[in-house]
Amino acid sequence: MSDTQLIKDKIDIVDLVGEYVQLKPAGVNQKGLCPFHREKTPSFMVSRERQSWHCFGCSKGGDIFSFIQEIESMEFIEALRFLADRAGVPLTHTRSESDRNQKNRLKDINVEAARFFHQFLLQMPAAAGARQYLNERGLKEATIEEWRIGFISDQWDLLTQYLLKKGYGIDDLVVSGLTIKKDGGGFYDRFRGRIMFPIWDAHDTVVGFTGRVLVETETSGGKYVNTPQTPLYDKSRVVFGLNKAKQEIKKNDRMIMVEGQMDVVACHQAGMKHVVAVSGTAMTEQQVEVLKRYSSNVSISFDADSAGIAAAKRGRDVALQEGMNITIIRIPDGAGKDPDECLKKNPEVWFDAVLNAEEYIEWLFVGVFRGRNITNPKEKQQIANELLPDISRIPYAVERDHWLRELAGRIGVDVDILKEDMERIRRSPKSKPQQAKPNEVVSPYPPQKTRMDALVERFLVLVLRYPTAYEEWDLPGGVTPMLSTPDLAHLYESVGSGYTTQHSISRDNLRHAFSDGNIENIVDTLILQGDLLFQNTHESQAKKEVAVIVAEIKKEWKQAERIILEREIDLAERAGDATRIAHLNSVFETLR
Repeated sequence: MSDTQLIKDKIDIVDLVGEYVQLKPAGVNQKGLCPFHREKTPSFMVSRERQSWHCFGCSKGGDIFSFIQEIESMEFIEALRFLADRAGVPLTHTRSESDRNQKNRLKDINVEAARFFHQFLLQMPAAAGARQYLNERGLKEATIEEWRIGFISDQWDLLTQYLLKKGYGIDDLVVSGLTIKKDGGGFYDRFRGRIMFPIWDAHDTVVGFTGRVLVETETSGGKYVNTPQTPLYDKSRVVFGLNKAKQEIKKNDRMIMVEGQMDVVACHQAGMKHVVAVSGTAMTEQQVEVLKRYSSNVSISFDADSAGIAAAKRGRDVALQEGMNITIIRIPDGAGKDPDECLKKNPEVWFDAVLNAEEYIEWLFVGVFRGRNITNPKEKQQIANELLPDISRIPYAVERDHWLRELAGRIGVDVDILKEDMERIRRSPKSKPQQAKPNEVVSPYPPQKTRMDALVERFLVLVLRYPTAYEEWDLPGGVTPMLSTPDLAHLYESVGSGYTTQHSISRDNLRHAFSDGNIENIVDTLILQGDLLFQNTHESQAKKEVAVIVAEIKKEWKQAERIILEREIDLAERAGDATRIAHLNSVFETLR
């Protein structure tokens, strides 16, 4: 029996959905208001007998996996892990038993550490100063309880000794990041004399901690200390407060991004609950990918100092390129340097600042043009140099063209001149971390999941589940450069070359080839998707679907090739190269 079926057998879909939706009996089924669209009359139905759900209002439906994917904005593999943990089903393909057991031990350690820190803050005399500090910062008892804020006194190994007595192994304590091994032997606590903030992932698992020093000394280290990279904590993926903010973000279709944990906690305490933070660092692509599952709209607030502005600018580059709609929250002068301070002085000022957040590019224009002489050609060029990199990052052509024309109009130049400058900026090493080779044809696809990715992924899911569905397909050789995920491209090539040399597909060989010691690899993920999506599909049906997908892959490839050729023809026409134009046109005709 597959992992997915085992999970389905162990989880009652009515109980699961009932945790998110108020259900009432409707014959043999259960009925309630749909959580995915606004309605006054219940049209959301759950069937225990069929292990399914369906909304007759918005037409969404599926099983427990699709429900969790939709309600929690998870990818399939995340929903699989989430439900497997709930059902107590060990996953056979996602990770080894030892890896799984270690992760479970680390989770237990973090939960126990969070409990220890919190109880120490509430009960111990040594935490009196920390309690006074939090009171002065305006935190209520209910807020401290909700966020499980804690404290640990400045002792070398207080937590380590406590956890060892609770039966946890020293090696796991070191891996968790809570304990540090001395070079000369012995161990000591990473966090000492600090206010402790647990860090949760989006699904309420304590994955790490942030410690703020209470009294700075020569040996206390930085003001803030975070858990290092561990099997549970990846700082490039975790967003502080997302577990508590995600439903409000969906409801508002907007998130408020602030810098620090105290800003998040203060905003939630004040009733603004769609607030998260990346803890003072720039947003990463992985964090943006997670956040976009909940909303593509983000309002960013940053400290009114140079470091805060620099952090906001670094993060907005990634968010802008990933197609997020960005607005900037500006706290008025004298109202506070950050949201926490502003809320203490006057909450209405902060709420108004959020309500009146400025469009990011417009905010940039105002700042760049301020104090500039637009009659001076050098200053006009400086203005263009500062604004064009941000305009070039806008992934949508219409919006990008609007701001190009806006800039052209304000500085009084032709828009084609700015387009030439923008191309120069795009080709420069500063704006492009990875340059294309001199004669390399650049794919028209952006570095994000594309339709070609989806087609190739579905093709691989099918042939990994039904190896006999793979035949000597006449697939175009230029597909892999169009795939945004290197692992997907590599697997696509490996399947083809393996079939060519051995006339068969070995799932075990592929799994071994793509195993590098990580928790999972792409082959495992695709096999699990096949188990879920095609468990009731006959092999003959799979062969027919593969044939359809191959035809779509060819169609998509030809379309992309035509886009590239159109660009090349345009360049050749500008250069007046008649011979190249004729050659490119003949190649273009073959792709019709």
